[in-house]
Amino acid sequence: MSLIGTSIKPFTAQAYREGKFLTVTDVDVKGKWAVFFFYPADFTFVCPTELEDLADNYDTFQKMGVEIYSVSTDTHFSHKAWHDTSPAIGKINFTMIGDPSGVVTNNFEVMRAGQGLADRGTFVVDPEGVIQLVEITSEGVGRNAMELLRKVKAAQYIAAHPGEVCPAKWEEGEETLAPSLDLVGKI
Repeated sequence: MSLIGTSIKPFTAQAYREGKFLTVTDVDVKGKWAVFFFYPADFTFVCPTELEDLADNYDTFQKMGVEIYSVSTDTHFSHKAWHDTSPAIGKINFTMIGDPSGVVTNNFEVMRAGQGLADRGTFVVDPEGVIQLVEITSEGVGRNAMELLRKVKAAQYIAAHPGEVCPAKWEEGEETLAPSLDLVGKI
């Protein structure tokens, strides 16, 4: 079953952000756009490249009113240690959720059965807490923050412009489509 169009489920988790431990809940997420960025584990290989890419683009996400939550089944203590020892992870200013219980990972249905690790799952959540985008990639396929930015811009655009849709490769400022009987068979 697809999670698109469903509300995020309740959770409470410990997190690390900018030198502090904090508690994050589903209620904290609502009210603005959010990206949940699941990855298998701290101190690994592809994960730090993805998280560094997000960190390098975090200001752009923030200007768009988007908060980022990276999530793995590691603890918030592990996130702090990784942040303190890795130059790539040390760039991160967004919230790093620790999910050793697997509640958040299971809520988003990206827990690897029998492994206790998250798949590479990306979820865009609107201000009402409804999932608007889901992307899951295999272990060795890293994600691209610029492509994620493009998809978030498209999701925000269609949310603000009911009746319009964004075609393939749409970039902000480009023409959109207004689906109608007149377009059937003409694209």
